[in-house]
Amino acid sequence: MKKELIIEGKDGPLMKSILIFDEPSTMRPTLNPLSWKILNLLAQKPMYPAEIARFLKTYEQKVYYYIRQLYKIGLLSIEREEPIKGALAKYYKVTHPAFGVELPFGEKRLNLSGLASVDEKIISFFNEFLDSSAFDGRIIVGSPEAHGPYKASARDGHYAVQLAFFLGQFSKMPNDFIVKLDVDVKAEKEEKNNLILIGGPGTNLITADVNKYLPIRFNEQNYWAGLLDAQGRTFNGDHDGLIAKIPNPHDEKKSIIVLAGLRYIGTKSSVIAITNFTREVLKNYHDERRWAIVIRGFDLNGDGKVDSIEVLS
Repeated sequence: MKKELIIEGKDGPLMKSILIFDEPSTMRPTLNPLSWKILNLLAQKPMYPAEIARFLKTYEQKVYYYIRQLYKIGLLSIEREEPIKGALAKYYKVTHPAFGVELPFGEKRLNLSGLASVDEKIISFFNEFLDSSAFDGRIIVGSPEAHGPYKASARDGHYAVQLAFFLGQFSKMPNDFIVKLDVDVKAEKEEKNNLILIGGPGTNLITADVNKYLPIRFNEQNYWAGLLDAQGRTFNGDHDGLIAKIPNPHDEKKSIIVLAGLRYIGTKSSVIAITNFTREVLKNYHDERRWAIVIRGFDLNGDGKVDSIEVLS
């Protein structure tokens, strides 16, 4: 059973995901010193068994044994698979930062007035950004001045306000100014942070840099021509937008979230989708670090504003 645990931090309440077991005996694999070392190692970054064995200077068979045990009880998951030396290596990651057993008493009702009801999908999707008492990352918008190879001027920077209001429900405001122009990020070499990119690669230079890493990406020959998914389908409507999450290629411990459309109205649809229709959008998100969907915005009441979305891919 998965639960969200509220703990007291020095700057206020913090939330931590915890996996609860019905039977204490289920946790037996965690009691071995080697399995505990494996858990702590994989909490830092995903690794494959042979790599773990080399790091811990132990036999690979032992590592395989305990990884299978930890995977079986749900404490590990496969983050990705990659060919290494002719074989397919499975990279494992820790699924929860806390786990244990629970007795059926002791709950206390909390008065969290002013705090949004917490949806675990939101916390999971933005986990790296909400990991501390204050927002940890940058929101990057395209410069409104003509810039980049297309000399394009971004018209979607103000959508960061909608997103910031939404994220403000779950995290405190940091001391640093978190909204930056793409040209400033380039000049100041701040690409190694957790980043939320607003706007497509034609108007946001940082989105252009990471486009090739996205599971669903913008057409490389013409960024305004369409979004291409893994099945080869193309989405080219003005209201079509992308919501994606990937490890930051500059530092894989960090994450990048992309909210972007083929046109500025598509970017607006993506922002509205993640802020107003979060549960529908993240329905099939399961803690993946590499994930993407295409959405389409609709104006159902005919007032010229996006008020509904549909998940296309």
